[in-house]
Amino acid sequence: MEIKMADEFYQAICERIGSASVRRDESMKQHTTFRIGGTADYYMLLKTEKEWQEAIVLCHQYQKPYTVIGNGSNLLVSDEGYRGVILQGSREKEQIVRKGTSIEASAGVPLALLAKKALEYSLTGLEFASGIPGSLGGAIVMNAGAYGGEMKQVITKVKLLDRDGTIQTLSTEEMKFSYRHSILQEEEKIALGAELSLQEGDFNRIQEKMEDYSKRRREKQPLEFPSAGSTFKRPEGYFASKLIMEAGLAGKQIGGARVSEKHCGFIINTKDATAKDVWELIGFVKEMVFEKFQVMLEPEVKLLGEFE
Repeated sequence: MEIKMADEFYQAICERIGSASVRRDESMKQHTTFRIGGTADYYMLLKTEKEWQEAIVLCHQYQKPYTVIGNGSNLLVSDEGYRGVILQGSREKEQIVRKGTSIEASAGVPLALLAKKALEYSLTGLEFASGIPGSLGGAIVMNAGAYGGEMKQVITKVKLLDRDGTIQTLSTEEMKFSYRHSILQEEEKIALGAELSLQEGDFNRIQEKMEDYSKRRREKQPLEFPSAGSTFKRPEGYFASKLIMEAGLAGKQIGGARVSEKHCGFIINTKDATAKDVWELIGFVKEMVFEKFQVMLEPEVKLLGEFE
């Protein structure tokens, strides 16, 4: 019966969305910057609001759990994979539209591409996002930021999809943005896109700032290895990387996962690391830091699938 229902679900989504946008038993390694994870039962690449509505309604109709991903830059997928549906938005540049000093973009657009387009338009305010490896949608969910900037400073409104397929628009205030947080972490809604308000600027100055941020990232972060960026949130009054370094954990390794010596806030995939390796190393780091400093680190990376 379960197999029959699964086949009916697959047929239904192919009919509504198109078989070219739907895959079964999709390896999640290619959809995360950690390059780790088993297979997802279903994967959908969605381009239009109608496709998003159809996908959500069908997932609920067939009682299929689903997860929305952006660039997979903040995600650790279980070695056993995910028994559900992965939904991902289109990353195409056609999903970016300029309106004066504002830019409208779909949630699947990579932040780096969005910052590049802002540069092309000589619009300033988004330089901080040029090196963040996530999508606009992921950045909205966690109010991503870097170098003193964060998404709530530039977003004016966000278009959201409810679980019943209805679409609504929320203002910046209604999004309840705070440090690495938004209302989307509290309510079951999906970001479809957003409007960003920027300012007219000088092309060369914007480019210089972006190049400076890029240089600083290359010098301080282990970009040569797969990772999910900063593994831990910044504890109040401390820096996670400093605590980890002073606990003597630089270079600590479990399996293929290692605490980066270049930036201790990063756990990297040195070669063929498993999700189990990474999760065990996260637990070990938390335990050692708490033992030494009585500070409990909170992982910033999101888990998908079963973890012990």
